[in-house]
Amino acid sequence: KSSPPIVGSGLKGQRLIALFLLVPLSFSASEAHAAAYPPEYLAGIELYNAGEFHAAHDAWEERWRDDCGPREKLFLQALIQSAVVFHHIEIGRRGAARRMYRMALEKFERLGVEKYMSLDITDYLAQLARSLSWLEASEDPRDAVQPEDFEAPHIQLLPGAMDYD
Repeated sequence: KSSPPIVGSGLKGQRLIALFLLVPLSFSASEAHAAAYPPEYLAGIELYNAGEFHAAHDAWEERWRDDCGPREKLFLQALIQSAVVFHHIEIGRRGAARRMYRMALEKFERLGVEKYMSLDITDYLAQLARSLSWLEASEDPRDAVQPEDFEAPHIQLLPGAMDYD
């Protein structure tokens, strides 16, 4: 499956090119992953794992805006929203974070698969639930107390590439 151009045109596309060049794929993306998946997807994972949630959002959004199939769009939307959760937490918008988390869960549920593009969605959702349990447990998210050991899930792709639309 051939990959489309790495990024679109304009300033945002130029910033993403710079990010792709600066961020080595160190999360153990295999050659199979690199050959099978769009570079924006892999770069988004790397940026997410580095705690660069807004940049991960931008990378995945660049692919989402491209000509990809409806299931891939839904999957990318869920990933984008899950990254935005952590960006909102960083900037103190806990209510927005909780709403975005619930939107991401709904997208993953609509996708209806346990694995997609070598991501174990079941495992990722379990990591999200553990990471955000403090936020979900609070009646009012503005009153939620973030634990000292709080951290976002780590995305690790399964070995080998999978077919996707």
